[in-house]
Amino acid sequence: MAIQTNLSKIKTQLPSNVTLVAVSKTKSVEDMMQAYLSGQRIFGENKIQEMTEKHQKMPKDIQWHMIGNIQRNKVKYMASYVDLVHGVDSFKLLNEINKQAEKNKRIIKCLIQIKIAQEDTKFGISYEEAKIMLRSEEVKKLNNIEIVGVMGMASYTQDKIQIKKEFKTLKINFDNLKKIAKNLMILSMGMSGDYKLAIENGSTMIRLGSSIFGTRNYTN
Repeated sequence: MAIQTNLSKIKTQLPSNVTLVAVSKTKSVEDMMQAYLSGQRIFGENKIQEMTEKHQKMPKDIQWHMIGNIQRNKVKYMASYVDLVHGVDSFKLLNEINKQAEKNKRIIKCLIQIKIAQEDTKFGISYEEAKIMLRSEEVKKLNNIEIVGVMGMASYTQDKIQIKKEFKTLKINFDNLKKIAKNLMILSMGMSGDYKLAIENGSTMIRLGSSIFGTRNYTN
């Protein structure tokens, strides 16, 4: 019941324009069903194999979001069902998603990942690279993908001033990129430790794991 209680508390505090992605990586189908039964329909996973196994077991009205780094040779395993790919950081990946989406007669929505954090471990492209990508004639020819927004992850730090600065930077990037691509609607930033700050700075999609499911079990 704790999962349902956590979800209910979070949802009552969320603005109506903010979408909640329940980050269920390493969590059991049983835990996920608790969230499902309390109304959650969007789940985020960071490993394609794990997401595919859960997709096969879970109800079919779920939206599956791929939130981790992606190996291009594994895109084919999720192309038949994935709803949104969060971490697109290269044309090669975008092209592969388009190719596999075409094979499945689908259009897959994507977010461009922009690097705003200080750590080298965080992935993403620069704002300038994102501009080039959105203006690219090669990208415009990809008919089976739709770039619907941007995402970014703040530095892993207790310094809220730094986190706020990074979120503000991404919001400015997002607003400027919308002038190039009118269909950009999603600004995905904010996780369990910083989502309230992210919302204050313009986030329209947050990715929460431990706030919903409790401490992650890496042995699952």
